[in-house]
Amino acid sequence: MEKIFEILAVVLSAYIIGSIPTGYIIVKTFTGQDIRTIGSGSTGATNVKRVMGKKWFFITLLLDAFKGALPVILASYFAKTFTEIGLLPVLAAVAVILGHSKSIFLKFTGGKSVASGVGTILALNWQAGLVIAVIWATVTFFTRYVSVGSIVALGLSPFLMYAFGAPLAYVWYCALGALYIIWLHRTNIQRLIKGEENKVR
Repeated sequence: MEKIFEILAVVLSAYIIGSIPTGYIIVKTFTGQDIRTIGSGSTGATNVKRVMGKKWFFITLLLDAFKGALPVILASYFAKTFTEIGLLPVLAAVAVILGHSKSIFLKFTGGKSVASGVGTILALNWQAGLVIAVIWATVTFFTRYVSVGSIVALGLSPFLMYAFGAPLAYVWYCALGALYIIWLHRTNIQRLIKGEENKVR
């Protein structure tokens, strides 16, 4: 019973933290606009940039990454259940990205969970997370498409996690998380094919 309670506590708290709509709050506070009615309709950093510029893009990016990392770090240090396989940090990571993309505070709308997802990976394995962040930044810089950088970086994440000798649960999390985030980018992929995707600069 204690194990079940701990699992539920980790998942629910991580989901609620993930649900905090950083981009929505920033845009609403400073402009009064609902970011979900602007651009792609996402609450993520890229859409925030369309409204408020580069400075707030990076602020939102960092806050979302922190939001992703925090529940995973807490679960890693304080959880007592299934520590040998790293199950609770993975469940916390899954709950965070679900919360970000399906926020309970925004009627289950949200962002594409890229920054939060990278934050969870950094918390699970900082080496793999750092390489993924560098890949994302590099691909985004040269292609000028945030969506391409996100898809490539997250698509490589399970292989990098495996290469750094992380627990199998972490590898599977990255694999499933990458598929979920790529699925969230399906409209971006369609726009890329049509040549209609917005460039970052």
